[in-house]
Amino acid sequence: MDTVNVAAGFARIDEQWRPKIVGRLNGQEVKLVKAEGVFPWHTHADVDEMFLVHRGRFRVEFRTHIADLGPGEFVIVPRGVEHRTAADEEAEVMIFEPAGVPNTGDVLDERFTAPIGAEI
Repeated sequence: MDTVNVAAGFARIDEQWRPKIVGRLNGQEVKLVKAEGVFPWHTHADVDEMFLVHRGRFRVEFRTHIADLGPGEFVIVPRGVEHRTAADEEAEVMIFEPAGVPNTGDVLDERFTAPIGAEI
């Protein structure tokens, strides 16, 4: 039952696109990620995921539209929906999803696929 300081968690992250776990509940993981640039198109066949912006501007791009998010805004990507994420300048984002979900979904990418279970 430790308190998590989100800003301090982000301060410990020194890489882009590699989410770090800061909490777990009911089979879900709460992750922090710094993002800049464009992430690959991918899907998560069996899980929904939620992106909540802490700092900066962050986009979740779908084939039919773009969710452009600022601090305090979130979007839920339904399972099976192809998407990619992007940020023109560095953004800090919280991700909520089931434990063990690869961040690149159905795509393996040496630059973007993060290790499962990485914590800070």
